[in-house]
Amino acid sequence: MALTGPAKTVAQTVSLVVVMGGLAWASVPFYDWFCRVTGFGGVTGVSEVAPDDVLDQTITVRFDGSLHSNMAWEFTPVEREMEVRIGETGLAFYEAYNPTDRPIAGSASYNVTPYQAGGFFNKIQCFCFEEQVLQPGERVQMPVTFYVDPEIVDDRDGKFIHTITLSYTFYEIDLPEGYASLEQTDQSSDTSLN
Repeated sequence: MALTGPAKTVAQTVSLVVVMGGLAWASVPFYDWFCRVTGFGGVTGVSEVAPDDVLDQTITVRFDGSLHSNMAWEFTPVEREMEVRIGETGLAFYEAYNPTDRPIAGSASYNVTPYQAGGFFNKIQCFCFEEQVLQPGERVQMPVTFYVDPEIVDDRDGKFIHTITLSYTFYEIDLPEGYASLEQTDQSSDTSLN
């Protein structure tokens, strides 16, 4: 039975809404995949090991750290910049401190600038790969191991990059389940003492 008039219009509208919803749902993972593959938007690569090829040419890597407005930690790079040979494994540290009287969980978002460098900047290990929990008054130094891919020197735009800035922004997240129950136990014992 063929639809006519208003029923056909409703069916077309519903179909359009379903298709648009599906595209919207798929766009986030597709965009994330696209950024990771191409380095678009300063998204860095992830690698298990550094390349065997280490060049004599060097590049300056700068480090930046910031906090989302709701994050109570203090967070800063230990070293503001370093010079590394292209292809060489670099190791940098960021320091985080929880000045509050409660445990706080955090997660870091990151990127590099200039954005064209994202496809050549690779992390081997990073504190940003997993959530971090700091106890009250705890101060930690968190490492990031990285390298700049030697292919940068042959890239049409990459060969003109002499400085890369690696930026992290920490934001507060919910405590993992085990920590949340510990915090509730501590709070209930505090109230029972009053």
